[in-house]
Amino acid sequence: MEGPAISSRGTRASSHAFLGVAALLFAASAVTTVVGCTTMSAMGGIPMPGGWSMSMTWMRMPDQSWSGTAAAFLGMWMAMMTAMMLPSLVPMLWRYRQALIGTSRTRLDGLTVLVGLAYFFIWSVFGALIFPLSAALAAFAMEHPTLARAMPIAAGVVVLIAGAMQFTVWKARHLACCRDVPKHGCSMPTNAIAAWRHGLRLGVHCSCSSAGLTAILLVIGVMNLTAMTVVTAAITAERLAPGGERVARGIGAVVIGAGMFLLVRAVGFG
Repeated sequence: MEGPAISSRGTRASSHAFLGVAALLFAASAVTTVVGCTTMSAMGGIPMPGGWSMSMTWMRMPDQSWSGTAAAFLGMWMAMMTAMMLPSLVPMLWRYRQALIGTSRTRLDGLTVLVGLAYFFIWSVFGALIFPLSAALAAFAMEHPTLARAMPIAAGVVVLIAGAMQFTVWKARHLACCRDVPKHGCSMPTNAIAAWRHGLRLGVHCSCSSAGLTAILLVIGVMNLTAMTVVTAAITAERLAPGGERVARGIGAVVIGAGMFLLVRAVGFG
């Protein structure tokens, strides 16, 4: 049976605890990401035909199995996604908590955790799909110089497509669903299944909304700290700023310009 609702003082304490845990989680994930990126950068890359370098992210070390390599990538991916998505997720979780009026503190904290776990579970699924596809493409490029030479052009095309996606109805719909979190005072189911489903739904919409920007990160360099920072800022802005759809289109215009630059540079280099 659910306990008594949180008092005013208890609400403040719960809110402070929530923000404190979120800050610690962000700090831990950010430090882990920076350390991982620095380590990967120190290892360098494999020079490839076409004037680019293959990241060691997709390579298996001599003393590693493929399962171990995949597990290491997934761990790094989740640390990176936690650092990148928390700035925009925390306000959504905050509003979710505000919607659960009349809920005991223990239950409120538990439901919030479930929403967050379900949200990042979706991102872990994406990471589990990305690694084998990217590793296979990297291995194929290593064996076929013609494909390797075409990769810089392909990267430019991917960035162009990602920019164009920012103007689509598909993007607008997922972004709207991602931004449409419960408002203060609304009625929300207060059970674990509903919380898990809410987190899954939020994760699906937000990952689909961020698909184009995430693709840019993958083709530019998944362990590139500068690219991560820029993509994080773009995702946070379009999710939280007033007029998110207009912000997304502005980002799309910038991305299209960047894609054209990459294409011109790739063609010129070739």
